[in-house]
Amino acid sequence: MSQQPDIFSYMQTLLAQIEQETAGNADEVEKFRITYLGSKGIIKNLMASIKEVPNERKREFGQVANAVKQAAEDKWKTLKENAESQTATTAAQQQDLTRPALLHPLGGRHPLAVMRNEIIRIFERIGFVVAEGPEIEDDWHNFTALNTPDDHPSRDMQDTFYIQTNPNVLLRSQTSTVQVRVMENQKPPIRIISPGRVYRNETISARAHCQFHQVEGLYIDENVSFADLKQTLIYFARQLFGQDTQIRLRPSYFPFTEPSAEMDISCFICKGSGCNICKHSGWVEILGCGMVDPAVLEMSGIDSRRYTGFAFGMGIERITMLRYRINDIRLFFENDLRFLQQFRAAW
Repeated sequence: MSQQPDIFSYMQTLLAQIEQETAGNADEVEKFRITYLGSKGIIKNLMASIKEVPNERKREFGQVANAVKQAAEDKWKTLKENAESQTATTAAQQQDLTRPALLHPLGGRHPLAVMRNEIIRIFERIGFVVAEGPEIEDDWHNFTALNTPDDHPSRDMQDTFYIQTNPNVLLRSQTSTVQVRVMENQKPPIRIISPGRVYRNETISARAHCQFHQVEGLYIDENVSFADLKQTLIYFARQLFGQDTQIRLRPSYFPFTEPSAEMDISCFICKGSGCNICKHSGWVEILGCGMVDPAVLEMSGIDSRRYTGFAFGMGIERITMLRYRINDIRLFFENDLRFLQQFRAAW
């Protein structure tokens, strides 16, 4: 029976000992916690000794032991707060107020937005205005009004995203739809460019994607000729790629233009001597163009006997990849900051 008074006396000694504990830093605070409140600490061992206390004194033991535990927890919290406050004060005292302030990191435009804006500015300087339209279109504006035959491959589900609930509704596959809407609602002269996102059912790879961006241009007026188209494209190519740039036009086919052509520019990297970019040909294809087919004018309510016009279209991704020598189109859509931060100074 002589042991029980020793346990109660020991707990009183613990209370006084805890009250006198101090800690000058976080390490000492942690040492206090381990010593008293750890899984193998003093409080844990104290609670285990209840089995040595007679039943009639267990309640009294529990009350005192809990008081010791609460005192240890309160002391630990106090020591922790004091150490954190001391650390903050020390850090503030050591701070060099003469150092420049930390600036918030600034974002930048996406490389596609940079190129889109540059193309727009070039055409705005020669009188073109920006026109925009919906990305969800109907069959008329996306195909029929552009003189696309019913059996044309571009109408297949393998090439176009149709809305299943309405087969007449689809995601536009070209921004030529904007040109049709403008021709339906505006009388010539018309001089517009229509930048925007388009969708095609392509297999995603380093060179192709199911969504991309286009800029298409349209000019309709009296006596517009192929020579006007050529001079417009020469001006654009030299503004974007340099005054030494040459162009060549190769015959091609598009349902909505006749005659039609593909335009190449002289390789601005190798200057025509041959490289991997131009496939050692000295030329790089960048856009398609042609004179607006009279049938397209008539379907939009424009008199094809009085008015003529030209149209052109280019992919922004392709030009951006050429300009910055990017070899994978998927990088534009992955939002990788390591890639995007390289263009913060572009514009």
